[in-house]
Amino acid sequence: MRTIKAAKGFRMRRSKLYRYAADALDHGRQYAYRDRKTKKRNFRMLWQIRINAAARAAGLTYSRFIEGLKAAKVGLDRKVLADLAATDGPAFAELVTTAQNALKAKASKAAA
Repeated sequence: MRTIKAAKGFRMRRSKLYRYAADALDHGRQYAYRDRKTKKRNFRMLWQIRINAAARAAGLTYSRFIEGLKAAKVGLDRKVLADLAATDGPAFAELVTTAQNALKAKASKAAA
């Protein structure tokens, strides 16, 4: 009965007969396991695209922006950066200037 209850909402005999419900649940759980990993990958890619677009609008590439933030020891993750890029332009612009200043300091330190 647990299997049949878990298959509620499935169509036709997948929701009524144990044999087909068990197969459908196994298949569905495999997809669920796989797609929990895929979801994380897709969101990280989306965040990177949003950060890249906002950084390029400010005159900096994504990789240089992230490198500058690491040099400045800014501990924001990509999810927060993407949210700032989409919703709070002035705060993101300040992060861009912080990254640019850190890159300049890093370059002058390497040259010296």
